[in-house]
Amino acid sequence: MNILPLALGIDFGTSGVRAAVVTPQRHLCWQYRQGYPDLPAPDNWRQALFALMEAIPQSVAQQLGRIAIDGTSATVLLCDRAGAPLTPPLLYNQACQAALATVKALAPAHSPAASATSSLAKLIGWHQTLPPHLWQQATYLLHQADWLGAQLHGQWGLSDYHNSLKLGYDVGLLRYPDWMLNQPWSRLLPQVVPPGEVVGRVTAAIAQQFGLSPQCQVVAGTTDSIAAFLASGASAPGDGVTSLGSTLVIKLLSTHRVDAAEYGIYSHRFGEHWLVGGASNSGGAVLEAFFERAALVTLSQRLDPATPPDLNYYPLVRPGERFPVNDPDLAPRLSPRPTNDETFLHGLLLGISRIEQRGYDLLAQRGASPLRQIYTAGGGAANETWRQIRAGLMPVPIKNAASVEAAVGSAYLALGLL
Repeated sequence: MNILPLALGIDFGTSGVRAAVVTPQRHLCWQYRQGYPDLPAPDNWRQALFALMEAIPQSVAQQLGRIAIDGTSATVLLCDRAGAPLTPPLLYNQACQAALATVKALAPAHSPAASATSSLAKLIGWHQTLPPHLWQQATYLLHQADWLGAQLHGQWGLSDYHNSLKLGYDVGLLRYPDWMLNQPWSRLLPQVVPPGEVVGRVTAAIAQQFGLSPQCQVVAGTTDSIAAFLASGASAPGDGVTSLGSTLVIKLLSTHRVDAAEYGIYSHRFGEHWLVGGASNSGGAVLEAFFERAALVTLSQRLDPATPPDLNYYPLVRPGERFPVNDPDLAPRLSPRPTNDETFLHGLLLGISRIEQRGYDLLAQRGASPLRQIYTAGGGAANETWRQIRAGLMPVPIKNAASVEAAVGSAYLALGLL
């Protein structure tokens, strides 16, 4: 354990940045949250990171020994040798459909990289479409957490095996598979290390700018959904975590690895076990497309979870789904729309809950450890009506996570608690 006692976890989610500082005993001693500034990505990420660092009280900053950052899975940037982005980043839910045929010709059918939204598809898409002068400048393919971590430690070209899963990295053998080597884009692949492994100390400039100890270390990061799992309190095979954020993500701790790209199922290495799951494009973003947050709270309290409406929605903001249906063209199903807003909201909540149910059922069918309980993370965890709707569909207890903040999970990762 570093002699500096505190750990900082930083979560870069869809809607903003959150931070948490914890002690080695997991006591939370500082929190922060802020939306992204009105700038194009990734400039808004960097500005949000530095604003967060500036906000840390000096009494806390001086005691920080470790920092970990999580980011959205398969959000990637193409950078030059100095880490400067050559194009706007491609986000987790952006598909490179034109690259999919090439990806499928290279990657095994079960690979998490065999998807139009994977990091690999985006890398190949850039190779296929980028002007030659820009491609020649390209030096690193970096995930969101990789790029942000390098803002602090100054070492480009490093990633972790959680973020790199959808790039094609083999988390069983802990190396890039042979089919990824000697490709025209292979030189851009980051060096991959275990999540939580110390990458290096903060740069002298960062330490001086934000009042950190020069001994403060940055560790390799993770994805936002795995950070949420770490924060939840889940600990045994059969424990599932549902993150009800802008999107719906489920993770199940399993003794068995399950990979089924045709359903959007993939497994992360997690200590001696596996985190099996998938990420749907449905979730809170659909709710907020129709209702203000205050209205969601008020309307939810009026619903009777015991009397579901006769509506069969598949709530999506736009066409395209990743899990439990892997179909980039899947159309949203949001009709008929009742004139009553309460009934419409009930239908949306029920539709998202059915996607969750279908997801866990699919994991069981594919051989994952039997589900024994569900912890709920993300902003939707505060909605008790939604929990009751979900409980009516699921055969196991549903409880709120010990912490619903992925930033807390990243802080635990910084402490070495993976």
